[in-house]
Amino acid sequence: MKPSDKFRRFAAECEEMSNFAKSPESKSTWNGMAARWTLFAELAEDRYSAKVNTKPRRRRRRRYYLN
Repeated sequence: MKPSDKFRRFAAECEEMSNFAKSPESKSTWNGMAARWTLFAELAEDRYSAKVNTKPRRRRRRRYYLN
């Protein structure tokens, strides 16, 4: 499962919890959490998309200096 799919599932769970919440404060909190998870999903899609990561990352070699 891709991270973006997992984050969207979390957002859906938060929206569902918002429907069961009784107080306006709780509903607002759950809706805010759902919005945050949706944002994370969008960021994850951007980060892990093939368009963005066309070049492989180069690792830096550690240089060991002898005294």
